[in-house]
Amino acid sequence: MSSYKLDARNMLCPLPVIKTQDKTAELKRGDTLEVICTDPGALNDIPAWCRINGHEVLDTRETANEVIITLLVS
Repeated sequence: MSSYKLDARNMLCPLPVIKTQDKTAELKRGDTLEVICTDPGALNDIPAWCRINGHEVLDTRETANEVIITLLVS
């Protein structure tokens, strides 16, 4: 298992989800991906995409300017 980061800052919907989808396609089952976004909609959009596609959201965090979502690739 490996850990990866995806910088999706300064991208508006639907780009953070599309970039997440593209990145997870490159990863192996059991890898983790931390997605860093500035679009607050990603806090709902990426977990919804994970549910539909069978990936597990491990953590969601918000800072003053960013949303950070960590997911487990299934």
